Amino acid sequence: MGAPSQAPTREATLTLLLRQGEIDAAGLASQLSISVQAMRRHLRTLEDEGLVESTAVTVGPGRPSNLWRLTSRGHQHFPDGSETFALGLLDSLAQSLPPEMLGALLKQQAHEKASQYRQHLGDAPLEQRVRALVDLRSREGYVSDMAPAEDGRGWCISEFHCSVQRIAEEFPAICDQELQLIRLTFPDCQVERVHWRLESGHSCGFQISPLDRLAETETLS
Repeated sequence: MGAPSQAPTREATLTLLLRQGEIDAAGLASQLSISVQAMRRHLRTLEDEGLVESTAVTVGPGRPSNLWRLTSRGHQHFPDGSETFALGLLDSLAQSLPPEMLGALLKQQAHEKASQYRQHLGDAPLEQRVRALVDLRSREGYVSDMAPAEDGRGWCISEFHCSVQRIAEEFPAICDQELQLIRLTFPDCQVERVHWRLESGHSCGFQISPLDRLAETETLS
């Protein structure tokens, strides 16, 4: 009984926050004709999902009140047409530019994005950097996870949802750019694609192996 009734309230809450910017739980509850307690439960669930956040404000005497608003991830819950725009832009570029020039533009974008990633990851040990990248990519719309590589050499990132999936289906070169991006993010490692959604399976995967571990293994063999 609970789940079906929660779905309309969830979408209505997100839509009200989109339209009104910031509002407290009582205001939301009044507009949706539910109790304040029930609305607070909905808001806490949405907060756990990273879709909303709150700020405590004091208006007059009494306890502070929380004003709720959408996070950047909450705004991404609503379609914005950017994917259609990106597809149209890439199609225009592909028709007007030589393939090598389009490839150079994608390569430049990968270098710039990798630089941002490296600044975010810092100089932590590899496991921490991989975990930080998984968290970062998840916030960007990828559903990512990590696990030790099957051969014991480093880590494997699996991405079960790709935020550029539709674009990659039309322009597979985007997938080459993604591989290049991960390689540039970990210049001290060997990075290989271990599975690819466009070929088979339900996820894309990259194995990240430290170069010193590879050299050590080759020496022993």
